[in-house]
Amino acid sequence: MTTVVNNIAEPVKNDKNSKLILSLLFDGIGMLSYLVPVFGEAIDFIWAPISGILLIVMFKGAVGKLAGVFGFIEELVPFIDFIPTFTITWFYTYVIKGGKEQN
Repeated sequence: MTTVVNNIAEPVKNDKNSKLILSLLFDGIGMLSYLVPVFGEAIDFIWAPISGILLIVMFKGAVGKLAGVFGFIEELVPFIDFIPTFTITWFYTYVIKGGKEQN
């Protein structure tokens, strides 16, 4: 599974604009569970590990690992998956830190 994710994320590893678009997309996917009230939280059990792995692959170093763990937990805990973890991680990485760790 990690190999497949690495192959998909490889072209955007160092492109901040592509990462922003993917971050918005992945946050949107995470929020889709609100559209299906009864099964939404069950969907989060599937999305949680995928979300965590994607965060680790997209964002290098300690930031990616911390975001991956937070993203995984955030998707598992009911009613808090409205937090845009991918976008917040992108903002922290490229606006606050200036993308220094991503080179």
